[in-house]
Amino acid sequence: MNTIARKLMPVLLGALTVIGATGCASQAGMMDGKMQSKSEGKMPNMSEGKMPNMSNGKMQGMSDGKMQDMSEGMMGGMSAIKLDGMHEVPPVKTAAMGHGAITVSADKSVTGSIMTMGIDAKASHIHEGATGTNGPVIIPLSKSADDAWVVPVGAMLTDDQYASYMAGNLYVNVHSAAHPNGEIRVQLSPK
Repeated sequence: MNTIARKLMPVLLGALTVIGATGCASQAGMMDGKMQSKSEGKMPNMSEGKMPNMSNGKMQGMSDGKMQDMSEGMMGGMSAIKLDGMHEVPPVKTAAMGHGAITVSADKSVTGSIMTMGIDAKASHIHEGATGTNGPVIIPLSKSADDAWVVPVGAMLTDDQYASYMAGNLYVNVHSAAHPNGEIRVQLSPK
């Protein structure tokens, strides 16, 4: 894969996450700048100029969290995420929830976005901390629209933070006025 394609991949993945999170790409693909119906459920080779098939906000053609037809070692992993109050520390009884995807590439770059529902969110972050523990903010997410949060362009993990990610010790949470320490949360997993 050429250098330009490698640099654009995180941007494309972030765009796919936003499209999937908003449910706007049900059974659609891109080719020659036009939306076209897709039904084979496979992740096409990106050199063909096609975008992946999307259905119900999920990427089709995924196997063990890795995209098909990608150069080996390009991605560290994509975590499809679902946030809820039960994963907060301590757990929070709430109807609020969130969903999206966060991608950590092998070069330690981070992309992705989340959508929230039922919460008046004040902030969202990626934190370093094992399941059942709280930890420091390492990447603040930016509010991109009502109920939408995105990883800022150029976000990177340090070597130690990447090791924490690979060990399953990073999490995403969303803070509200009612729960300033976090109302909904999910642990990120490289698998």
